[in-house]
Amino acid sequence: MAIIISLLNHKGGVGKTTSTINIGAGLVELGKRVLLIDLDPQANLTLSLGVPRQKYTIYEALRGEAELHPYNIKPNLDVVTSTLDLSGAEMELVNEAGREFIMRELFVAVADSYDYILIDCPPSLGLLTLNALTSSRYVMIPLQTEFLALQGLAKIKQVIDKVKMRLNRNLDIGGVIPTMYNQKLVLNRDVMDTIHKYFGEKVFKTHIRDNVSLAEAPAQRKDIFSYAPKSNGAHDYLELAKEVIVRTTKAKTVVA
Repeated sequence: MAIIISLLNHKGGVGKTTSTINIGAGLVELGKRVLLIDLDPQANLTLSLGVPRQKYTIYEALRGEAELHPYNIKPNLDVVTSTLDLSGAEMELVNEAGREFIMRELFVAVADSYDYILIDCPPSLGLLTLNALTSSRYVMIPLQTEFLALQGLAKIKQVIDKVKMRLNRNLDIGGVIPTMYNQKLVLNRDVMDTIHKYFGEKVFKTHIRDNVSLAEAPAQRKDIFSYAPKSNGAHDYLELAKEVIVRTTKAKTVVA
């Protein structure tokens, strides 16, 4: 049964899509079967992996017009693609009964086929994100190690706490992922100190270093392991994937 993880931050440009792709690819490197869900109407994950336009995307699945149709990227790594049409989904689903649980129902048919399902959430805290959180066992927060990235952390935690209390008691913060980190910069180190004060042991030990290969890989429509397997980016995401496995298998329970 798959462990479902949402990657969430309502601030853009913090490495959320990059982390979703490369944690997933790192888990594959470690022998896991992984499904990526592109839940962002901008479809950056879909574009970054070079997936051709699909007849059935997450949009059609949420509307009840199709089941999930995973597209195979490479052995043990699949993706359910997104489309700009998804931007209208929240308005279209507003009157649906049980609209907060649509994704959870969709995952029932595929959960046994994967070890991990990773959801790339949109940079907002609306109905799409709510669906991701109600279906997830863990939520992980990629956080750029710069001052402005700290703004809004309290709001994210507040939303997660409300979902846990009202809709999904199994939901836990799986960890905070420091991204774009440069140890030489005093600001980056100061921000890390602040993150540790706020989240404590929830912060992953692995810091994703600022690495040009991570920016180049999407242009080549590849994950970091396919594009530059010996880069710092590949090393960091493999170490992070190892941490993810340790944290998520200590108490392996999944939303029913």
